Amino acid sequence: MFGLINKLLGRQREKVPFCSAVVPAAGASNRMEGENKLFAQIGGAPVLGRTVAALAQSDQISEIVVAAREEELLTVADICRAYVEGKPVKVVRGGETRLESVMAALAECDERAELVAVHDGARPLVTVEIIDAAIQRAREAYAAAPAVPVKDTIKVAANGVVEHTPDRSILFAVQTPQVFDRDLLQTALQAARESGAPITDDCSAVERLGKEVSLTEGSYENLKITTPIDLILAEAIWESRGMA
Repeated sequence: MFGLINKLLGRQREKVPFCSAVVPAAGASNRMEGENKLFAQIGGAPVLGRTVAALAQSDQISEIVVAAREEELLTVADICRAYVEGKPVKVVRGGETRLESVMAALAECDERAELVAVHDGARPLVTVEIIDAAIQRAREAYAAAPAVPVKDTIKVAANGVVEHTPDRSILFAVQTPQVFDRDLLQTALQAARESGAPITDDCSAVERLGKEVSLTEGSYENLKITTPIDLILAEAIWESRGMA
């Protein structure tokens, strides 16, 4: 009898879970000198278009839900229609903060979703390999995110004076998609909102609950468009892939 139970549990674990990709895309692009980074061009396509197209290429992603600014809902919907094939896409109104945008999108995810992959709208160079590795690890560990070792020496300073230098060998730059068990993410974000805690990424919300987040292999090419120089770098990376 125990053998049968273990076999059934094994089949359950092997079943590919329904995974919703949540894309917060309601930011103000404050460091882009007046340009909306999501609509800037990389290889002749908008950044957001490249982002949702990359997510749609993963067989592990079941649907895509994008949270956008109210005045940009139609523009974002048009981009999603143009660059996503074979996957359901929803565009919803985002919030004033990243946390509120993620929660708004999470509320619109398909009820079948067991996992949620939160991916920055301005991170267009993510690969299927990075996406799938994070999803697979989250299936096993409930929370996972790609990361790369920090290359620069980091200083902790106050008032312009260095206080100490942390060991670079244990420092990682965390990227997206950050993938979570849906119920875990919902609980973590709700707790963070109620406490008013400053949350810069979704892993931080989960960590506040005392839950472990596993790291998977990221890529230095999986950069986030934040300043105008990032667009230049992203264009160069896109061309280096032979996709100009």
